[in-house]
Amino acid sequence: MLDPIVAFFVKVFQWIGRGIGLLVGVLLWPFLWFGRWYAQKGWTIKLVFGAGIALLAGLYLFFLYTTQIWNGFDPDYVTAYNHEARHRSAGEQEISTAPAPAAPSTAQAGTTAQAAAQPPVAQRTCGQSLIATVAADLTDFNVNQNRWISSMILYKVGLFGLSWDKTPWMDNKASFQRGIHEAIRRTTTELADNLGRVRGTSQIDPNLQSARGNAQFDEYTWYVGLNPPGPKTPTPSYYRQIVRDLRAFNERLARCEAVFDARADNLIQYLDRITSALGDTSAILRDRSENYNNGFFDTRADDRFWFAYGQLYAYYGLMAASHADFEDVLRERNLDTLWKAMENQFQSALRIRPWIIANSREDGMFATHLATIGFYVLRVRTNMLEIQNVLQR
Repeated sequence: MLDPIVAFFVKVFQWIGRGIGLLVGVLLWPFLWFGRWYAQKGWTIKLVFGAGIALLAGLYLFFLYTTQIWNGFDPDYVTAYNHEARHRSAGEQEISTAPAPAAPSTAQAGTTAQAAAQPPVAQRTCGQSLIATVAADLTDFNVNQNRWISSMILYKVGLFGLSWDKTPWMDNKASFQRGIHEAIRRTTTELADNLGRVRGTSQIDPNLQSARGNAQFDEYTWYVGLNPPGPKTPTPSYYRQIVRDLRAFNERLARCEAVFDARADNLIQYLDRITSALGDTSAILRDRSENYNNGFFDTRADDRFWFAYGQLYAYYGLMAASHADFEDVLRERNLDTLWKAMENQFQSALRIRPWIIANSREDGMFATHLATIGFYVLRVRTNMLEIQNVLQR
């Protein structure tokens, strides 16, 4: 009685085995063909192709290492700035006095006389912008402490022509970096247009203008391109200039040669830019979560997750920096507690670091990491809107 059933399942497994064998054969056929062709050639061709294969293998090993090792990654990096202890808004002037340098002594008729004491010299300094500092440090983290993945040639080539973004591999770090850079792009725009100018009507600061322009540059440019064809300046070169420009701006600001306009309306506009960005990210996460819930087999869930994570990673530092730069405004409006609650939401979100990203239904059996990170994106955005409402009163 059981023989027909057993025979049926035996045939099913045989078909499955043949299907797997056929698939493996199709995948391995180009390599097997090349191996036979290579074995029949002379030593010159073997050496040339062997060197090429070794070079390609080395490049892929380096690419694998680069995409998997995250130098300097620290979700608690904000604590190193100790922003709560600064107690000085960005651009705030402070005048101190220093003794004038002593005049050289003179000897006359066997006596030594000192020149009359000079009055103290007033020295004026201004508070640096922690927003500019954090933006520079985050960009340095992206392109100096790590390699910028999105413009690497092997990332552009993909997996046999298939974009790495459409696979479960090699794209997490790239998406994370792009999430950080989205925050840098918006921040440099706000610094150049409003924060670095007196009521938005004075001349644009040259360093901030340069940083804003370089932040807008394409994320995928390698040394050679096709549109138009020819040599190119790669993306990381432009982003490294952002670091130099922001640090130069801060040095000039410390000497009171630049401006940081720490007014409430400027903070409102900066928060509005960020809430807009987080709203876009929330919509992307929601669309992916609702329409592509394939559990651990959703190949685009990981890059959506890590882009959002990169945004939160960057905005955590930038919001902590804003707390310091706009200290007087927040203290006057009694917003320190609400602002600290927002920073705590960032900290909670950055604790989510799963090994494998799952995009499942919210009532399903498996984890749903996109919905979880999306929840924190909305929580942070809600806190920002509450702060905006208080500032607008």
